[in-house]
Amino acid sequence: MSALTAAHDLAVTLASASESGGGGEHESNSSLNPYFVGGSALFILLLLLFITTRFNRDR
Repeated sequence: MSALTAAHDLAVTLASASESGGGGEHESNSSLNPYFVGGSALFILLLLLFITTRFNRDR
C-alpha cells in the first residue's frame, strides 16, 4: 500500500465519519474563533520572520 493510497483511505474514512455525525468526541457546539486562529497564525509567522532576519546577518 503506497502512502498516497493510505492518505486517500484516511481522508475517505474521516469524511464519511463527519457526514454521518460520528466521532463522539466532537459533538459539542464549541468552535475556535477564526479571528483568534488567524491572529495567532499571523503572530507566529511574523515572529518566525523576525527570528530569521535576526540570524541572517552575513552581510
